[in-house]
Amino acid sequence: MRIFRIFESMGKSNLIPVYSLQAFSSPERRSQQFQIETFDANRHYQVMYPHRHDFFELLFLLKGSGSYAIDNNHYEIKPPCVFFLSPGQAHNINVSQDIDGFIFIFTSDFYQLDRSNPNRLIEFPFFYTIQQNNPPLHLKEDADKLFLANLFERGIKEAEKNGTTSLELLRSILDLILTFCSNLYPVDSELIIKGKGHLLIKRFYQILEGNLTKNLTINSYAGMLAVTPNHLTQTLKQLTGKTTLDVIKSKQLLEIKRLLVHTNMSVSEISNYMNFADQSYFSKFFKRETGVLPLAFRNESLKQP
Repeated sequence: MRIFRIFESMGKSNLIPVYSLQAFSSPERRSQQFQIETFDANRHYQVMYPHRHDFFELLFLLKGSGSYAIDNNHYEIKPPCVFFLSPGQAHNINVSQDIDGFIFIFTSDFYQLDRSNPNRLIEFPFFYTIQQNNPPLHLKEDADKLFLANLFERGIKEAEKNGTTSLELLRSILDLILTFCSNLYPVDSELIIKGKGHLLIKRFYQILEGNLTKNLTINSYAGMLAVTPNHLTQTLKQLTGKTTLDVIKSKQLLEIKRLLVHTNMSVSEISNYMNFADQSYFSKFFKRETGVLPLAFRNESLKQP
């Protein structure tokens, strides 16, 4: 079966492009903060590939095959399944020509049903995941597949009306989709973390994703979260087994790997972009954490299919 890229490939750039929702929206909806539509081989936008979003995405696939790469994780497409993307995640997708399903992209502002709980969205287990791995949800029951498909179809009809009442209903449909998927989503029992500690970690991951290139200190992140550095580290250590520094280094390495694999930036340019003191320290840091120098990692990645 022929596999093709759903987005246009334009070759490597100096940075992994970040797209706002408007790049994927039809002209009549560009003033809004969402897009819901069918997802098939005819869906095509002039965007660089791979790329990132500054919005959230739900991709519900009913037919077809292929693969989806999200950061360093590679997933085989086995419908019926739902993929989840948080802002900032680098991704690309290869799908068969018979691909069929739905896609719902939306900003945090559009979703925010309950203004008294601004963290509601990141509480879902598949956004800003603590385990830094968000596999798709595979639907095992036909009734679940039908229920979810009906929600997406209803959402598309409401989106076409463009009225205030329809928008409120659409937000409710989105909340129901997310809640339904959350109830079915497989989570390792050791990673089921509840309460303020869980939320603090997810907020930290959210802030960290948006500030990776600044090479900020632990004190800076703790200040953004209105907690002490010691409290942040203790919470992370207790609930994940990692220190704050461990998590920061892990996310820095992920970003560096993204840039080495998906851009043509030199090692020096990446070092400067990530705000390291100098290239020598940057290379030593990368080798200490990965066992290889940056260029060796890039060359080895290029050999992989």
